[in-house]
Amino acid sequence: MRVVLAEDLFLLRDGLVRMLEAYDFEIAAAVESGPELTRALAELAPDVAVVDVRLPPSHTDEGLQCALQARRERPGLPVLVLSQHVEQLYARELLADGTGGVGYLLKDRVFDAEQFIDAVRRVAAGGTAMDPQVIQQLLARRSHTAQPLGRLTPRELEVLELMAQGRSNAAIAAQLVVTERAIAKHTSNIFTKLGLEVSDDDNRRVLAVLAYLDHGSR
Repeated sequence: MRVVLAEDLFLLRDGLVRMLEAYDFEIAAAVESGPELTRALAELAPDVAVVDVRLPPSHTDEGLQCALQARRERPGLPVLVLSQHVEQLYARELLADGTGGVGYLLKDRVFDAEQFIDAVRRVAAGGTAMDPQVIQQLLARRSHTAQPLGRLTPRELEVLELMAQGRSNAAIAAQLVVTERAIAKHTSNIFTKLGLEVSDDDNRRVLAVLAYLDHGSR
């Protein structure tokens, strides 16, 4: 599996390269700036991109902007964002794209190699890997503007957050210590209340929910 990695801090970039290689990933490119990332994504066609949000030259949001542009040119390109910050505007755009695997992890909340490698593999396979704090921030902003969220019960909101992390019904049931049938009922209620069609595809249902919430906040 070929990876393009974008991280401006040398020690972190080198550590990520070594970790990925130890788990049999091929590093197609490891870059430190926005322009380098743009070229690498366009020329190398990786299986997945792992990008920091803030890259030179401006250290603002080059990483996310490059990833979004690459997905416009190559729909479905799997992108895992690894950052210290939640850039809500671009994060919503990335998640609401509706094609390909996406992930957003916070650097200080990645606690072991297995957690990170699992996220990379999940995103590369077309799934989602979302830090719960990212989801909470995205959903919290909607709570003041997106009225349909007010129709959900506290349990349905809890299920929605876990869905947005990319969890399956079985995984949600295990975490909440209820039956999978109960989660299926909550999921059905969520989609009904939000006016969204139920989908059997876990990734698509997460993106649909986030896209709807993003639309509702405009």
